[in-house]
Amino acid sequence: MARKSIIGSGGRFIPAVLAAFFLLGAAAPPAAAAGPPDGVLSLMPVPAGVAAGEGRFRVDEGLTIGGPAPASGRAFRAAARFMSRLAGRTGLFLRQDFLAAQDPAGDGGVRYAFERAGALAPNEDESYSLTVEPARVALAAKTDIGVLRGLETLLQLLSADEAGYYFPCVSVVDRPRFTWRGLLIDAGRHFQPVDVVKRNLDAMAAVKMNVLHWHLTEDQGFRVESKVFPKLHQLGSDGMFYTQAQVREVVEYAADRRIRVMPEFDLPGHSTSWFVAYPQYSSAPGSYAIERRFGVFGPAFNPADERVYPFLDAFFKEMAGLFPDPYVHIGGDEVEGRQWDANPEIQAFKRKNGIADNAALQAYFNKRLLKLLAKHGKKAVGWDEIFQPDLPKDTVIHSWRGPQSLVEAARKGYRGILSNGYYIDLCQSAAFHYLNDPVPADSPLDESQKALVLGGEATMWAELVTPETIDSRIWPRTAAIAERLWSPASVRDVDDVYRRLGRISIELEELGLLHIKNRGLLLRRLAGGPAIEPLELLAQAVEPLEGYKRHGQAAYTSLSPLTRFVDACAPESLEAWDFSRAVDRYLASRDPVLGAALGRALTAWKDNHPRVLALLAASPALREIEPLSLGLARSCEAGLEALSVLSKGEGRPAAWVEAKTEVLTDAGRTAAHAELAVVEPVAKLVRACAGAVK
Repeated sequence: MARKSIIGSGGRFIPAVLAAFFLLGAAAPPAAAAGPPDGVLSLMPVPAGVAAGEGRFRVDEGLTIGGPAPASGRAFRAAARFMSRLAGRTGLFLRQDFLAAQDPAGDGGVRYAFERAGALAPNEDESYSLTVEPARVALAAKTDIGVLRGLETLLQLLSADEAGYYFPCVSVVDRPRFTWRGLLIDAGRHFQPVDVVKRNLDAMAAVKMNVLHWHLTEDQGFRVESKVFPKLHQLGSDGMFYTQAQVREVVEYAADRRIRVMPEFDLPGHSTSWFVAYPQYSSAPGSYAIERRFGVFGPAFNPADERVYPFLDAFFKEMAGLFPDPYVHIGGDEVEGRQWDANPEIQAFKRKNGIADNAALQAYFNKRLLKLLAKHGKKAVGWDEIFQPDLPKDTVIHSWRGPQSLVEAARKGYRGILSNGYYIDLCQSAAFHYLNDPVPADSPLDESQKALVLGGEATMWAELVTPETIDSRIWPRTAAIAERLWSPASVRDVDDVYRRLGRISIELEELGLLHIKNRGLLLRRLAGGPAIEPLELLAQAVEPLEGYKRHGQAAYTSLSPLTRFVDACAPESLEAWDFSRAVDRYLASRDPVLGAALGRALTAWKDNHPRVLALLAASPALREIEPLSLGLARSCEAGLEALSVLSKGEGRPAAWVEAKTEVLTDAGRTAAHAELAVVEPVAKLVRACAGAVK
């Protein structure tokens, strides 16, 4: 049967059979009919201050954009990109030759102004003011960075009615809450080509993130060309590395979007790939090979070997010339320590120098390393294991094990950034990330200490992603993290952020991201043909195992295929979220219209099982999902029974509830490295039936 698709809640394409449910189930903005236009309601991140005005600025082919002369520089190039994206969204043949010259100064069109070029450094001014009036759009900022941020807001304001496209009249005064709003991309465990990095830089700019943390060395690969020590990338990368020309290209591309690029060279641990070329600098003898497994491994630099420091000095001198950012991330996490314990020379070195334990030995190594970085004009960022006594105060503590290290660092006068709670590779919900705050309301820090918390970073560790799937693991959930780091702390409405996630997801796709498109690619590959509608419908109810549970399902290595059904499923199903919230509203209201929509959704999922089975016969790779499909069908049967009971105002005895709960428990078991995301909301319907039988 042919499938018709419409835009569901938040702009998600969904099968027509579920459309009625999702349109009803989506969280509607309060007083939408009388409130601000949709463009204002959909801004992400939410600005610091926004006030809706009266009227509309109409967008037509005669639209012009202009700024200060000369027509060059980053603000001008951002204006050119703005016009190109605007033309792409509207289909308008804009007449201004914006690539060659700007419109002369005047009162009409879009006008931007700034006082100076902004520096690519923490604490630079990114504020802007944006005023949309019926005849004019004015964007003003202290720096050109503010202009870039304001243009993204203006593009998000684009709306449409029966007369065409327009920007709603509005006044925005905006600035970021935190100065450090980053995304870590791990190219060590699975290499991510330049095009992956660039499209994610575009997405970062769209949601006002400003730091790319580029994780370049790992046990599984050394990913940057060194002309001083060429064996590093020649022997430690499987031929997959960034040339220095490519690094400069990425750095320049990011700078044009006012995004800093901070490299990470992880040491003294997580360093196997260094020793493939230079085993003499490790803490244990022998030859080394690139690690294919994932986890924490023994190889580590030898802090007692004086030859290590000239080697690192020369290496970081070269890298300092390649990466202009004031910071270098030195890693420092998860030093396993067994090589140090087994090395007699290291043990003798510790005794001679009064070094009590391996933590103190790592602190010694870090102090030597930080002096080398300072020599080359760099300051260090490191994971919270480096937070040891006598650490230089200009070192930034990167908290991954828990927020307490951030608090302790600030109390001792250190700046810090938070990633604990922003590990997007763990397939946790956008709500979980969104409510995770670098400086929560109950923070024990005083105001001066809070100012030392620079912000946070979403971390895209790459054990289980490839260039085909990485975008889907980053977006759109990272947009929620971007809002947490930009918007005022008082902006915390979880339902509203989900309402806007769908729209921003579609808008990000225009930048070349594959988070939506590649689900179909992966499913068509598995099905061996274009008939994937049953798989798409099942995928809406399925999510990958959360946390590190997926690693317990198979012996994943850097060579394992990441092309299975679980890889096509979103880390968090926005459709399942809509379903769950609709169940909550139904149980609170017993609205028969919403109940009928829930029934249609449950029926569609239940009836999908035979269609899935028909595809499995021709695809051995898909047969592992049969328990998921069967479990979904049985869950939906229980849900439909519960809806019938509730719609009649009846109840069921405890034995009935217990029996249905057993069905749901069985249906919810892990399969194909994934789990059903709709079992718990169905269980709510079942539990609500408990009571006297009428």
